[in-house]
Formats: sequence, C-alpha cells, structure tokens
Amino acid sequence: MRTAEPLRPDLARELIARAAQSAARRARRVRNQLDAVHLGQDRHAEHADTKVLRRILAEHDWPGHRLVGPDAARAAWSIALHADDEPDFQRAATTLLKRAVQVGDARIQHWAHLHDRALVNSGRPQEFGTQLVVSAAGVELCPLRAPQLLDQRRAAVGLPPIAVALDTVRRRYALDRIVGGSPAVVLAGVA
Repeated sequence: MRTAEPLRPDLARELIARAAQSAARRARRVRNQLDAVHLGQDRHAEHADTKVLRRILAEHDWPGHRLVGPDAARAAWSIALHADDEPDFQRAATTLLKRAVQVGDARIQHWAHLHDRALVNSGRPQEFGTQLVVSAAGVELCPLRAPQLLDQRRAAVGLPPIAVALDTVRRRYALDRIVGGSPAVVLAGVA
C-alpha cells in the first residue's frame, strides 16, 4: 500500500467529511441526545452517505489507498460498515473491499470487520470476532463460527487474540459508563 498523493483527492475529502459527520451522529444517538425528528434526519443522512459510496463503487470499484489515500479508504470502510439498513449493499462492498485487499490497495483488517458485520446482519455467525453486543451481562461477542479456531483466523488477518481485543473493549465500555456515556448496541472497529 502506498502513501503517495491519491488519484482523486476530491473523493477523499468527500468520504472523510461524510464519515466524520456520520461518527458524530452515531455518538449523539448512542448518548440518547436526539429527538424523533433528529433521528429521522440522521437516518436520511446515513442513506445519503451510502448512496454516495454506492456511486463511488460503481464508478471506481473500492476506493482504496491509490484512489483516495488511507484516511479516505478508512472513511469508505466506515460508511460501508454502518450501512446496516442495506445488507445487499454491505455484502457487495465486502466483495469489492476483498478484491482491493488482494491487490494491496486496502487493509485486510477492514475487510475482516466488514465481512463479519455483513454476516451478522444476515443472521449468520461471524468469522473474526469483530462484532460485539452490549447486554445485561456486559460486552459479548456476536455468534461465532468455529470458536476454537478464532484466534488462528484473527492472526491470519492481523488482528490481536480475542482475549486482548475483548479486554480493550471492556475497559473502554467501563470507562464510557464511568464518564456518563452509553455504549452502542453493536460495537465494531475496536475488536
């Protein structure tokens, strides 16, 4: 993966701005700081973000490091990751991201997270243990395929052992509760 100037800095700026705005909206939702009108506006904005990414995918394939640079490639991944209302789009984005990974134009960890999210959203067990839920018992993994092989699969995509990842998430969750925050129902990006 290169860090040279991206081929499409205009797309890079748009993706980064949209992902930052989306993260801010999610943070407000998580902390229950929105009324019904704002929740509807947020939902509309999320669909608009997905529509923009869908257009970029149709015109350019996955917006990887060469096209938009690493920060914007991460932003594209974040938009796809949170497109939970559009599972068909999420699965298609997973396929395109995997191709970008295979040619060295995207991070394999991003693919693993998006792959797991698409599996969980389709009611299937995840592969890499990146998708978590908050329940009465605390932070827990969404269902897994072959849990006994999880750390081997995680190592193959450059993720830390699940015990380390869960410890990190649980500490962050505890800290959020101490400072008055409230966690997301599905946590991703930290496992």
